[in-house]
Amino acid sequence: MNPYNKRLKKWVFFYTDFILKGTIQSERIHPMDVQMAVFHCADGFLKQLMVTKLSQCQYALPLLVPDPFTQQIEFPLWTFRQINKSWKKRNTNNETISQSQPIYKAQTPMVFFFRFGSLSSSKSQLMNSLINEKHNTFFHRNCPGSSRTRVLMDGVVEIAWFCPSGTNDDKFTDCVAFCNLHGDAGDHEKQLQILTEMASVNVVLLPRLDRNDGHAAKIQNLYKDRIPLIFLFTEDESEINEMREGKIKIGLKDRNQADVSEELRRAITDCLSQSSSTFRLEDVTKHSDIRVDEEDDDDCRRGREAAKQLMSLLEKKSLREIKDSFLPHQGKLWRQWSKKNKELHRLRGDETEMDISRKQTEIKKIRQQQHESDTSKFMTFFINEIQSDTANKKIYFLKWFEILLDEYISADLSAIHNKYDKKWSTVVRLKENYDKSEQLITEQTELDRISEELQAAALGLEHIMREIGQIYESCSSVKKNKKDLQVHFSSLPSLAAEMMISGFPLELMDGDAAHVPLIWISAVLDELIQKLGDQRVFVLSVLGLQSSGKSTMLNAMFGLQFAVSAGRCTRGAFMQLVRVSDEMRTQLNFDYILVVDTEGLNALELAGKSSRDHDNELATFVVGLANLTLINIFGENPAEMQDVLQIVVQAFMRMKKVRLNPSCVFVHQNVSDVTAGEKTKEGRRRLQEKLDEMTKLAAEEEVYDAEFFSDVIAFDAQSDVKYFAHLWEGNLPMAPPNPKYCENIQELKKNIMSHARKSDKMMLSHLKICIKDLWEALLNERFVFSFRNSLEISAYRKLETEYNKWSWSLRSAMMETENKLHNKIENEAIHEVEETDLKRELKKTSEKVEKSMSEFFDKDKDKDILIHWKASFEIKIKDVQENIARETKRKLNEILQQRDLKKKIDAQRTNHENTLYEKSKELALKLKDKANDKETLKKEFDLYWEQCVKKIITDTPQIKHIDILTDVKRLLSDVHQGYLPLDHRKEGTEDSIFNVLRFSEYVIIKRSTKKVITDAVMDASQTVNASFGHAQTLSPEDEDKLRSLVSHIVQQTDRMIQSFNISKMGYNISTIQQLIDYINKRVKEHQGGSVKYVFKNEFFMVLVLSIFKRANKMIADQHRLFREANDPVLYLKRRREEYYSIFQKYCQGAASAAIFGEIICQKLKEPIEQSVYKKTARDLASEMRSNCESLNGNRSNLEKHILKTLAEEEDFEKYMNYIHEPTDHFKSFIRDEVTQYITDKFSVSVLPKMKENIELLQQKIMKAAHESTEHVKVNSGDVGLWLKSFTQQLSGELIFSEKDLCGVKHDDVKDFNLLEDVIRQELPAIMSDISNRFNTNTFPVNLDYKFRPGELLIDHFCQCCWVQCPFCKAICTNTIENHPGDHSVSFHRVSGLNGIYYNNTDYLCAHICTSAVASSTLFFFPNESQKVLWRDYRTAGEDYAKWNITPDLSELPYWKWFVCRFQKDLEKKYSKTFEGQGKIPAEWKNYSKQDALESLDKYI
Repeated sequence: MNPYNKRLKKWVFFYTDFILKGTIQSERIHPMDVQMAVFHCADGFLKQLMVTKLSQCQYALPLLVPDPFTQQIEFPLWTFRQINKSWKKRNTNNETISQSQPIYKAQTPMVFFFRFGSLSSSKSQLMNSLINEKHNTFFHRNCPGSSRTRVLMDGVVEIAWFCPSGTNDDKFTDCVAFCNLHGDAGDHEKQLQILTEMASVNVVLLPRLDRNDGHAAKIQNLYKDRIPLIFLFTEDESEINEMREGKIKIGLKDRNQADVSEELRRAITDCLSQSSSTFRLEDVTKHSDIRVDEEDDDDCRRGREAAKQLMSLLEKKSLREIKDSFLPHQGKLWRQWSKKNKELHRLRGDETEMDISRKQTEIKKIRQQQHESDTSKFMTFFINEIQSDTANKKIYFLKWFEILLDEYISADLSAIHNKYDKKWSTVVRLKENYDKSEQLITEQTELDRISEELQAAALGLEHIMREIGQIYESCSSVKKNKKDLQVHFSSLPSLAAEMMISGFPLELMDGDAAHVPLIWISAVLDELIQKLGDQRVFVLSVLGLQSSGKSTMLNAMFGLQFAVSAGRCTRGAFMQLVRVSDEMRTQLNFDYILVVDTEGLNALELAGKSSRDHDNELATFVVGLANLTLINIFGENPAEMQDVLQIVVQAFMRMKKVRLNPSCVFVHQNVSDVTAGEKTKEGRRRLQEKLDEMTKLAAEEEVYDAEFFSDVIAFDAQSDVKYFAHLWEGNLPMAPPNPKYCENIQELKKNIMSHARKSDKMMLSHLKICIKDLWEALLNERFVFSFRNSLEISAYRKLETEYNKWSWSLRSAMMETENKLHNKIENEAIHEVEETDLKRELKKTSEKVEKSMSEFFDKDKDKDILIHWKASFEIKIKDVQENIARETKRKLNEILQQRDLKKKIDAQRTNHENTLYEKSKELALKLKDKANDKETLKKEFDLYWEQCVKKIITDTPQIKHIDILTDVKRLLSDVHQGYLPLDHRKEGTEDSIFNVLRFSEYVIIKRSTKKVITDAVMDASQTVNASFGHAQTLSPEDEDKLRSLVSHIVQQTDRMIQSFNISKMGYNISTIQQLIDYINKRVKEHQGGSVKYVFKNEFFMVLVLSIFKRANKMIADQHRLFREANDPVLYLKRRREEYYSIFQKYCQGAASAAIFGEIICQKLKEPIEQSVYKKTARDLASEMRSNCESLNGNRSNLEKHILKTLAEEEDFEKYMNYIHEPTDHFKSFIRDEVTQYITDKFSVSVLPKMKENIELLQQKIMKAAHESTEHVKVNSGDVGLWLKSFTQQLSGELIFSEKDLCGVKHDDVKDFNLLEDVIRQELPAIMSDISNRFNTNTFPVNLDYKFRPGELLIDHFCQCCWVQCPFCKAICTNTIENHPGDHSVSFHRVSGLNGIYYNNTDYLCAHICTSAVASSTLFFFPNESQKVLWRDYRTAGEDYAKWNITPDLSELPYWKWFVCRFQKDLEKKYSKTFEGQGKIPAEWKNYSKQDALESLDKYI
């Protein structure tokens, strides 16, 4: 058991017993007993915290503490280590001298008070009157809550210090320590001995001098001692009287307390003037027989030794030298890196991709230099120590280090502060006198120099952690460990995370470099998540002027450790974790409060200048990060208030514009009378007016429509404005905290908790992303334009993935329904399809999807973000259901219409088959007597077969092979004869329409606009050299519209070809004519619109031929399936063996039922095969949707895998297809993925799935046969009834009906049990045959296109957004077609990939959209009459306004690698070069294919 736990357990028994006794005696517990009980139970850290807080509140502190059980005296020196005291005194020249020291180091006079016996007067109360008569520094008998009985205070020595303010009304002119021994001094000889020896003045209280008193000997010894002694007699009425030199007596009985106090003060002052002895806390340790807590605690002792060893490495260097020598990573290099990074993100107008790459290279070079910097022995030792296994020892080490470091730097820092104060006073005096002489300039320059010196001298634990952070960032950037670093750099964030958990603040924004070390902060938060779990946090930040009490307020509210001492004001921003208790956790629904403290706004920077930009940056950052921001206003100066409010209002306005919704509370500190209702009411009104005024000013600057502060943020002036009393009650340094201030703190805390209950909670993982998003947006200056909410993007992508699953569930369910109804239509079981019936079939799946949606939106960890899209996605899912039902109805109605049209084809085939059955039966009857002569039977059957087939072929024309392109050319030739003779066409023109770079060669500009366009383009190129252009005849907008026209025509012709159902209806040249007519109609409609050109005849010809060449394989495949099913030569050849088997059975005299059963099985063979193939295709599509890595996510995931495949294959033509024909490429990719999946998984997944489907179908067939037999028996029916029942039961499973057997005579079938048995016997062989023929060559080739798994998945995935970026043509990655919100892509491309080039040049453009929009002077021309800044691209028209392109200056290796890899191919394709303005930066060539592939995982 931990020693502190043992001690606590011991004390619980002790104090429980004491409380019970006190209760019986109706005696209240003494407050000091409570304090001492906690002190005894506490560990070293809690003791130190208690004593530090007691000191801040100007209460006396335990100096010597006897153990209640053993009476051993403990000196808790450790508890004093964090206490600093400040005071002012006057020197002989009457100049005020300020002093500030750690109290354990301070050498001051000490006055020791003790008593003998029981007294009527209170010693502690008398001491209070000497130190601060308005405050009970020492608790005494007359204090509220006191009681007669106390258990733990006797023998305790308390100490307090009087600190003068340097004024005439100071009670003492120097700092004086006062010690108070509680209880009868005669009972506590050790304490008495130690303190009387160390005191400058001893003060003893006793009733009177009595030689017979038991303490007379002790008093006699004190009297003889050289140390001044003051007697206070409680039973004596005499005034002050000097018994001899240094020995004074004062009577207390029946005297005025003020008079006594004044006499005693004078007496002590006189004695002190005679005594030269001083007291120092550390000297108490020299006394034997007392236990010193620091020596008794092994962890504390070892921590101190380690800290001393670390400090010894500083080698008495100056503060500036320490940073340069021991902390090189955070100095000049880190500031340079920060500056360069900001320059990179804040591009000047004339900067190109070359400049961007140069800056990125410089940044990498600085990181490399950082990495090459030596890790000092100092840092190595520090890192090794904080990796200590013992948590206590580690914390002791850190605290000791802070203590010793403060001691080390305090003298130098104090001297610099004094110099700064003097110089500042001089500058102020000169300014007040309106002095504009050279002296003012000289003094101001000197002040700036001292400011820089002050900045360089600042050194604390935060600088050490900053150094560790920069070591980590440099190693992380170059991706290797430092040679002289004894641990791996990846372990460093864990150390910082452990420190945060232990209660240490972590620097969030470096105030010196004005930069957030994102890599370091992200890594530390990742480690926090590892150690604590992804906890819920409520982020509370504070903003206000410098030295307005922000940090003090946070420390008081949450017991934090933010720096508050003079000269140690917060720089930048720090964050600290506050754990929420289990009880509060259930009420608040979060686990931690993350408190963010910031440097003061509108403050004089250490460089001596005020930076409004920096203030805006800081305010925007912490406001955006926080759930709630405390706006701290100090005093009642309207001018100061206005400066803060304008910055704050602007920050909240920016949050509103990017859809972040933080809240705020205004804390008005240092208000003289917070209880005056009218005054606070007036104050609230005045604040509201100021906020509204600032809102109007900020709205002008941010271009936002808002008149009142309430338009920007939900704000209630009554509940969200708090008035605070003065922190101190009286004058410093002896003023205690104002109790009213403490009450105000508690009220504010309640208000914060109230806000927290209503606030959206943030996970630690979300916090990390939020920090990154906010800072990256701020780096780009234009915050609103640059802000990219990664949390929303991540949540939306997750929603897209779920949407994909929901829509696939609906689509998959409808496919099953469609298949069932399709079969029934073919079987003529139904004759119409209603949409309501389809929706009813979908209802069960729809309810499951709705439930899944509800659970997702209600239970997902990002539910607070997802709620924004809940309503729109519910509507989208309903739209999907409507569309699926509508589309399915359309397809089924087409089948209904085509069913009647193909009746003749089906009837003809059935007639041929059944005629053959009957003819073979007739022949068998003739040859019945030769049933055993197999050779004769075979010869006769072959002769008969040849005659029958010959007759069928004669009566039925053979279905020939088709040549689609020849038919197309013939039709075009007939229509356009004389315009463009086909024999003069260039070779390869047919497919050029899809790869055409510019459509200008296919159009003629109308005469009225030709000159205008040419002039506009020429003028544009003269005005702005960096603008982009295309051809001089068609604007980029017109080119895009033509490309879109071609794409839409292609998609619609694909749909039309599918609807023709060629695999069932056969090919007819009229279908080609329909398609050509449709294309002609669309082209004329487009030309008839508001366009400035007419098409050449060549455009139509090339478009038609290109489309048909593309569709050739699809039509040919479908015609092949039709021919195989309906050409008598082919299908009779395929069925010959089946007919011969039945012929043999006829010859052998088999029963009619047996032969009919075999005929049924033979007739079922093809329907079974098609049914199994289609079902396996649907199952496979569903499996791939779940298991195939490229197809199991959202649209972005699919695109990532496409880009990976392209990079791995390095096929330029495929890249061009992807860039110019993205829809085609996506479809091809999905088909390839399906083919590969079938090949890879055939034996483990596809074949087992098919066999499972065969088995299920076999069971259904046998069940139908059995139930039909039973049905006939029950109803005494005939074979007709059996067949009707059998086909009806299978009508939803197979395309098989009574009409398939209409020509086969079966009236003589009577034995239905035999019929069922034959089917049971024959069916397995058929199923086995189907299974054996099932392989990668037959599946899915033997399926119609629309039933293939690839096409099913294409139908699903291609129902998405296909809008392309108006600049680089990257496709919007949104999974949903017609989605809400802007179009966006994960990362944009180099514009030159699409053929864009600079005006009047042959130089392809090397700009990337996301860097171009960061430029302030780069223009583009969306049309001939418009000139638009890239950064204002949304103003260029509807196509541009719907895109969200945020500045991104990150490396984006993928397309840079592509441009370098295929530079020559691109230049050849576009007949342009990457030279001049478009020269490829040399740095791009350093990217490898591996870099490109890895970047896909990073950015998508």
